[in-house]
Amino acid sequence: MHRRTFIRNSSILSTGIISGLAQAQSFMKYKDAIIGHNSHQYKIDLDWGALNSEFYPVNDCHEMVQDSRGRILLLTNHTKNNVIVYNKSGKLLEVWGTDYPGAHGLTLNVENGEDVLYIADNNRHEVIKTTIDGKVMQIFQYPKESGKYKSKESYVPTETAIAPNGDVYIADGYGEQYIMHYNAKGELLNVFGGKGEEDHHFDNAHGISLDTRDTSNPTLLITARQQNKLKRFSLAGEYLDSIDLPGAYICRPVIHGSEVYLATIWSGDGSEGTGFISVLNAQNELISAPGGCTPVYQDGRLNPMYQTLKVFQHPHDVCVDEDENLYVAQWNSGKTYPIKLYRV
Repeated sequence: MHRRTFIRNSSILSTGIISGLAQAQSFMKYKDAIIGHNSHQYKIDLDWGALNSEFYPVNDCHEMVQDSRGRILLLTNHTKNNVIVYNKSGKLLEVWGTDYPGAHGLTLNVENGEDVLYIADNNRHEVIKTTIDGKVMQIFQYPKESGKYKSKESYVPTETAIAPNGDVYIADGYGEQYIMHYNAKGELLNVFGGKGEEDHHFDNAHGISLDTRDTSNPTLLITARQQNKLKRFSLAGEYLDSIDLPGAYICRPVIHGSEVYLATIWSGDGSEGTGFISVLNAQNELISAPGGCTPVYQDGRLNPMYQTLKVFQHPHDVCVDEDENLYVAQWNSGKTYPIKLYRV
């Protein structure tokens, strides 16, 4: 019995045991398989981070980050333990958090030499800044002062990015699709984006990241998931350009070195259970798609992407460690723990 789907103590049974067994059996053929393309290929570890779900349950595994101590933090919207902290081998170190029923976005920033977290909560309609061990430091509430929202419920933040000067950008990915720009004190400075099909608008502004690969000119990379695009904006909110990823319904961009990593939650026509991982190079070209088809460019345009191996169901985030191993958290995937991909 595969421990990713079933807890080690066989006397404890979940209500989803039948579906879990089918899932485990279907995934077993990928145990230790090598996936990916070109320079970015990975060995699959389906056992990483599996825990006893009676004591450490997860619901949706939304996002993961690595802190300055090398620990891997997983955010789940299960209020028994919203944050699960592992070492890189998948050993449980600690758990905390019971106040985040809509825990969705997790961003780590180093401020005054200390790691801090920004948790975007869909249900609470706000972003909560905490210490690395969960003490609340600041709350970015529903931005009534923006004049863009009729009610708190229409604001559903999904992700944050922090600028070098401490400014905070919040993507309202499940609400009205605006990007809120605050200073470090929580004062609203600017609002841009919003729903629409034009370049400077979004259809599902799901993720946002600070792109510092050009150190002299940091910009924002923002997901337009339903449009299969990454859109680049200046820190002042001006639209700059787009990266087209046809067939790839991407979550937040994760910058590591010169590359961009993206959990691709759906692919092809957007059908359920069709996710894979996308890796872009320094030129923002798709060079590897673990679980997906081989990336092919014709006349400078990427051919539509689709899933080829059912290693993943709905990848929602990718964490990249210093050895360029990947940790993949999944949404709506049988309440399974993350999958680790070892770079080979």
